[in-house]
Amino acid sequence: MHFGDLIETMARDGERFRIDPPEDWRQGRTLYGGLALALSGAAAARAFPDLPPLRAVQMAFLGPTAGEILLAPTILRAGKSMTFVGVDVFAAGALAGRALFAHGAARPSALAASAPPPPDAAAPHACPPLFETLARPAFSHHFDLRRAGPLRLLAAAGAGDLLVWVRNEAGVPESTAALLLLADGLPPASYTRLAAPAAISTITWSFELFAPEVHRGAGWHLLGATDDGVGQGYAGQAMAMWDADGRPVLRGRQAVALFA
Repeated sequence: MHFGDLIETMARDGERFRIDPPEDWRQGRTLYGGLALALSGAAAARAFPDLPPLRAVQMAFLGPTAGEILLAPTILRAGKSMTFVGVDVFAAGALAGRALFAHGAARPSALAASAPPPPDAAAPHACPPLFETLARPAFSHHFDLRRAGPLRLLAAAGAGDLLVWVRNEAGVPESTAALLLLADGLPPASYTRLAAPAAISTITWSFELFAPEVHRGAGWHLLGATDDGVGQGYAGQAMAMWDADGRPVLRGRQAVALFA
């Protein structure tokens, strides 16, 4: 079931929303993290349809998310320009995730600066599949993923660095939720350091969006991740995304647990 059809199954339950994603959206024993965030964003948008554009996001993945999930959006504070929305994600009766969305209306400003441009990369059609001969996690079949950087997964490399073209499968409607879905499409950057598969788990994820009224998850996006601190079973990584025209979409960070 692709994301557009899945969103249509989201049902209101009082002030909350219920949805039961199928097995093809799993990542190991839990739901794909990008889907958990995208569903949280979609629930917030349905509960509060007049929100200003989304500017910043924080997500904590507290436990496994499987089976039917319950999404509970709440306005934490609404000011003149900024509105903060929290969404708790429950699975099997337990809190499994917590998202914070910062929405902000545009304001006149004398300041303007652009985020860094993307690194050089061949066009998507000239790049090999990310997973090549490796077994793919179930959720990844909902995306087209092309390796644009020099390092392969499981390369036993001395660096953790991934650069990948990613796009949603055909038929996914453009929306902020569709963009959130894409933004977590890569394995952790440290996966290029490994020589064999290992379990991984995202702990926290935060990012800022550029021009959210423009970027709605359509077409190819270049997504990069580089680890910059690995040890004691954990890694921190910087992330960035650009659209096919080289315009910056978001920049962020993740904390990841590595069971290797």
